[in-house]
Amino acid sequence: MAEQSPTDIAQMPFEAALAELEEIVRKLEQGSVPLEESIRVYERGEALKTHCEALLKSAEARIEKISLGPDGSARGAAPLDVEP
Repeated sequence: MAEQSPTDIAQMPFEAALAELEEIVRKLEQGSVPLEESIRVYERGEALKTHCEALLKSAEARIEKISLGPDGSARGAAPLDVEP
């Protein structure tokens, strides 16, 4: 896993950030990482988690709920009700 700087995390697509986060979780669960590296990897994982959450919130905000009329045709769209 080629680690990038924290500023690079902001440029990562969701899928890449999630894949790296999953790899970090796997490493930490194995318990084979030295303490200092564990701390560094955990901090990167937190940054990746925050980035993924922000990308998901952004995607949710763009999703619209389509209203259907009695005949099944689309009447219009409204923002999706997103829980805070």
